[in-house]
Amino acid sequence: MPKMIQNEVGSFHNFLSEGCKLCKLGAKMVLFVTGICGRNCFYCPISEDRKNDVVYANERYVTSDEDVIAEAYQMDALGTGITGGEPLLKLMRVLHYIRLLKSEFGAEHHIHLYTAIAPDRETLVALADAGLDEIRFHPPQEMWDSLKHTLFADSIKTAIELGMSAGIEIPSIEGAEGVLPFLDKAGGFLNLNELEFSDTNADAMRIRGFELVNDISNAVANSRACAEKLDAHSSKIHFCSSRYKDAVQLKKRLLRIANKTARVFDGITDDGTIVVGVIESGELDAVIGILHEMEVPDDMFEVRGGRIEIAWWILEDIAQDLKRVGRTLLIIERYPFEGGLVVETMPI
Repeated sequence: MPKMIQNEVGSFHNFLSEGCKLCKLGAKMVLFVTGICGRNCFYCPISEDRKNDVVYANERYVTSDEDVIAEAYQMDALGTGITGGEPLLKLMRVLHYIRLLKSEFGAEHHIHLYTAIAPDRETLVALADAGLDEIRFHPPQEMWDSLKHTLFADSIKTAIELGMSAGIEIPSIEGAEGVLPFLDKAGGFLNLNELEFSDTNADAMRIRGFELVNDISNAVANSRACAEKLDAHSSKIHFCSSRYKDAVQLKKRLLRIANKTARVFDGITDDGTIVVGVIESGELDAVIGILHEMEVPDDMFEVRGGRIEIAWWILEDIAQDLKRVGRTLLIIERYPFEGGLVVETMPI
């Protein structure tokens, strides 16, 4: 049995699917193809604004194919993970996006799909023909210990026969051990995700007795312990911790975006966020005139969204000369994309 490998942020594995390897690099675009879902899993973390028939590429709201392609280029994506809701409720949409991405980026652009449905052979053939590389099934919790007697057994077997990598991806909670005998026989992999509290699942989680591991984490107490009990019993297992998603996957994805899109005057942090100076004023033309008088190069600032964005280190140097009633000088740290979440605001 392959040796279990652990990392510094709590994840461990003795097998990584190709999709997980690219996620580890922060190189997978997340394509959320619909918020519609026929199930009602108590641990579902999807936000209320996505529980509709909407499409997002990472954090970008999608209105056209061009949005999807632009987001993939923006992060220099090497692959895409298709998720939802339940993607296969919008099968034609899924097939369209797989073909679109393969056409634009080539067969080497790795695509994996999450589904809580056990698709029939016709559907799996259509997915394979479109170019799907990997499929991760999410069977209902009540089926975990009897998978060989369900349609998921046929779906996993067929997916593997069609050349796709296939496995089960479920939260790490009591009962997860029930899938191992089936998976080892079928040749599939097991991805266990550390269970997390979110705004939309917190009440349902507390009703069932789940608690936070501590005051600074969204992770559920004992979720990791459930995975640790299984790590010696499967030849293909991967436990993905809550910290890993933030400290590795998200961080590296943000760094890819930042390094691809940052302006010459944007500062890039080790976490992949952007640091930039901001001048807010009702007299932008006058402020620009002052910047020119101070010989601030034109490529070190930009008017955007009704304010001036400027290299933060330059703004710090000239702040005293710019201060006047009606002007606000700030240094902000934000995510590296249009409308990105502001992490910190520091007035000067």
